[in-house]
Formats: sequence, C-alpha cells, structure tokens
Amino acid sequence: MKHGLFLLLIILGLASCKPKQNMVYMSTGNSSEEIAQAKYEGNRIQDSDVLLIMVSALDELAVRPFNLSTMTATNTEGGGGAGAAPSEYIVNADGYIHFPVLGSIYVRGMTHQQLRTDLEGRLKRYLTEPLVSVSLKNFNISVLGEVKNPGQHTSTTQKVNVFQALALAGDLTDNSDRTKVKLIRAQEGAPDLVVNLDLSNANITTSPYYYLQQNDILYAEPDTNKQIAANTNPNRNLWFQIGGAALGLLTLIISITR
Repeated sequence: MKHGLFLLLIILGLASCKPKQNMVYMSTGNSSEEIAQAKYEGNRIQDSDVLLIMVSALDELAVRPFNLSTMTATNTEGGGGAGAAPSEYIVNADGYIHFPVLGSIYVRGMTHQQLRTDLEGRLKRYLTEPLVSVSLKNFNISVLGEVKNPGQHTSTTQKVNVFQALALAGDLTDNSDRTKVKLIRAQEGAPDLVVNLDLSNANITTSPYYYLQQNDILYAEPDTNKQIAANTNPNRNLWFQIGGAALGLLTLIISITR
C-alpha cells in the first residue's frame, strides 16, 4: 500500500510536467547546408510614414530650394551644400508628399529606391546631375504574444528580419510555440495578410516574409501546455498540490499506524 501511494505521487508529478518541444530556432530543415537567403526588396511607403529626403548637386545654390531644412554644422553626410540636412516629409492619408518646387507627388506603395529614381528624374529639369537620398525615420514593428517585451518597437535600421524584430522584443519566452509565429501585414485595398512562420525550420530564411515591412505585426502563439492551462480550471495546479499533500499525509499516517 505504501509503495503504491508513492508510485501514484510520482505519476501525478510526471503528468503535470510535459517536455518542451521546438525550443531551438532553425533546428529542422536544411540547416547543415548553405541555404538561399530571401531577397530584400526594400520597404513600401505607407501613409503616415516620415520620410527623410535630401537633394544634392554640383551647384550648391541651385540645390537650396529643394531642401526644406538646413543645419549650421559644416561636417554633414551626403553633401547638398554646406549645412544641408535631410528634410522631413509626412506621407498624407491620400499617399502624397508635398515637395518644394515639384509640388504634390504620389509616393504610396513605392520603395525608397523607386522614389529616389523618380525624384532624380523630376529634378533634372532644374539641376545638373541631382542626387537624392531617401530614408525612413519611423520604422515601427509591433511584437505581441509570448515575448518578453511585447509592444511597438522602433528600429534604427530599415532592413529588419523576423529574428531581429524578436530581438527588439527581448526574444520569445519559454512558453512560446516557435512553429506558430503569425505575421500580420496590412494590404492596400485588401484584407490584412496573415502568414504563419515556422521559426524552428532553417528554411525560414527563404521565406518572402523573412524581412519585415513598416507596421508589420508579429504574434507569438503560446505552446500547447500554456493553452491547456489557460483554458482549464484556474485552480488545476492548486488541486494537484492539495492532492499530493493529502496523499503524502495519508502515507505518513499509514506508516505510523502499521
């Protein structure tokens, strides 16, 4: 009887502890061989983006009307005349920016390289060999679910892959399912795109969704253990503890009375 009760306690303990699976990133798939890398095609410009644009050319005086802001420092990057600095342009709800001299320009859906080429073509009417730099000031990603620091995060670089985004959020927790990380991406004129990413598979680097776009959302699902715990009696673990204590006490009483 005594040994049977001890065996029952051990079984109850083991039943409440299921081994974790899929804890390692890129642990399956073709991880031992060279894997093709997803091609980074640049970010598509969206409404409310804050674009940093600077125009430079050989004639410093001719360039000035095309740069909204200047700075007093003489050691600046990118040229455009001494004291030139990138100007901020907010993409309005209709997808336009208002550029000096050139007027309203529709930019929604363009990559930064496409906008750069477009502006340089327009500026050739006024400048000799114009050069334009375009960057994004507010690259935002939201990471939710089973991560250590959920919320919206701003990256200092525009080329961000899914692992870098998770790093901004402090990495996944031990309760996350690395095979079920959802990517939610807004699409113009269509429902939001929802894609499941399996981060345990090394071939994730070939996915067209490996690199993130502005305002993408990552949601890390909880693993099966946490889902079961959340969907069952919240006092489940407490009852296991009470039951174990009662069995232990019963074992002690039996051993004393024998």
